[in-house]
Amino acid sequence: MESQQDSAPFRQLSRAFASTRAVLARVGPDGLDAGTPCRSWDVRALINHLVDSARWGASATLGTGGEHTDEDFAAGDFLAVYDDGIKVALAAFGSAGVLEGTFELGFGTLSGAGLMGLLARDQFTHGWDLARALGHDTDLDPGLADELLAQARVEIPDAYRGGEGEAPFGPVVEAPTGAYPADRLAAFLGRST
Repeated sequence: MESQQDSAPFRQLSRAFASTRAVLARVGPDGLDAGTPCRSWDVRALINHLVDSARWGASATLGTGGEHTDEDFAAGDFLAVYDDGIKVALAAFGSAGVLEGTFELGFGTLSGAGLMGLLARDQFTHGWDLARALGHDTDLDPGLADELLAQARVEIPDAYRGGEGEAPFGPVVEAPTGAYPADRLAAFLGRST
């Protein structure tokens, strides 16, 4: 029997965290007010979302609420706080039975694998947002980007698309020829590349 940590969803989540952490490690205090491809969020808000969503995923699997907070994680050592969030999330998702479990969330019911996939895509794509905001290379984990794009094409219907703040995803954007896999994923999720 496959262990939780050996499953494809767990590996994707681990890789998404690692990719985004590498980008986050390059953020300096002078970059917190920079705009991001998520027009309603600056880098500070994006960091807060990254930390909060890692903790949210863990609490959702543990049945401890899964609510988001308004805490300003970017005000302190956000890399250490993110590392803690990663540790907590991976421990929660690595627990026995999570992969096969079902979780009631505010927007619907997801399997453990589905929840891991959602969080992996969220973390990885917002890592791409952060790289773009800071002017860094967006060639982030090409293999993972291809996997997440293939899954997103199946899992994200047009009904989930609309303007920023109106729907979880924007309309599909055409990625330029020769775009990196992470750029193609971002374009599919509605970001201009």
